[in-house]
Amino acid sequence: MSGAAAEGRRAGADVPRAGADVPRPGAGTSENDAGRDEPHTQLNDAGRDELYDRLRAYEGRPAATAGQGKDLVNEPMIRHWCEAMGDTSPAYRGPDAVAPPTMLQAWTMGGLSGHTDGTGRSAAYDEMFALLDGAGYTSVVATDCEQEYLRPLRPGDRITFDTVIDSVSPRKTTKLGTGYFVTTRTDVHADGELAGTHRFRILKYRPAQRNKGSEPALRPRPVINRDNAGFWAGVAEHRLLIQRCLDCATLRLPWLPGCNACGGAEWDTVEAGGEGTVFSHVVMHHPSFPAFAPDGEGGPYAVALVELAEGVRIVSNVIGVPYDKVRVGMPVHLDFLVTDPDLELPVFRAGEGG
Repeated sequence: MSGAAAEGRRAGADVPRAGADVPRPGAGTSENDAGRDEPHTQLNDAGRDELYDRLRAYEGRPAATAGQGKDLVNEPMIRHWCEAMGDTSPAYRGPDAVAPPTMLQAWTMGGLSGHTDGTGRSAAYDEMFALLDGAGYTSVVATDCEQEYLRPLRPGDRITFDTVIDSVSPRKTTKLGTGYFVTTRTDVHADGELAGTHRFRILKYRPAQRNKGSEPALRPRPVINRDNAGFWAGVAEHRLLIQRCLDCATLRLPWLPGCNACGGAEWDTVEAGGEGTVFSHVVMHHPSFPAFAPDGEGGPYAVALVELAEGVRIVSNVIGVPYDKVRVGMPVHLDFLVTDPDLELPVFRAGEGG
């Protein structure tokens, strides 16, 4: 949001609806996907989905009431948010600072400890989830959200909120499985004044059954072009090559057509020594992808950002230790993994004592 736009909000100008969907885990799972009946879906004599009829009765009922934000709107949280998002707008700094509008939901969240003031899911919300769980729709994935901003939030504002079950979709079949989209609407108030609305949609679903084929799953093929062909030629020779700018000597990885420091177009390569440490990592649980998982069944696996001794970083897998033993700062060294007859990749093996 530009400073001018922020000033317009402070002056009381109308704030347009911010209706852009925010991607969430499970993006690509759409409520508009066509639904189809499953053999174990209960239909009445008229062919109606009895479960859907029962779920619709919860529309309009509270999901949470009289919720209170755990903190007042405050400058440290605004600063941390802006640093994480890379947002340098001057509207979020100084004596007249406002909070970024997209922080709307953040002020209502209970954190790891949850809300301890009695704020929580209502009995109606728990009943609806129990109904879905009992019918076999036990998995859940967040799909998208939509926010509308009515007035800016400023440091010192006290946040309260109420949430209702806005809608339940008819049964839908997606790539993840068959289930029901549940949308909640949270009205967020600042010092008693409606400041914005947050709609949040999830899919409660029964995972699709996947037949295990006789052919092993393969990893996606890397896209090789004239800008990175040299990197993959090095991998074929069990060498991890780093580009070096001939103008300023800056090292870069992944490979780029020009230097990201000075813009120089000329370069040569240096071979990485192979030593590094885990700078950051995530554990992938979903969606399952057997080709990436050590067990071959789609189980969890670790993806790490490895910082090489040369100072550049590369995204790869960590092998040699269970996925839940990977740690930031863990020493690793370069290895090469043949994933199938046509693909070999650079990976990193945990060092001694890792």
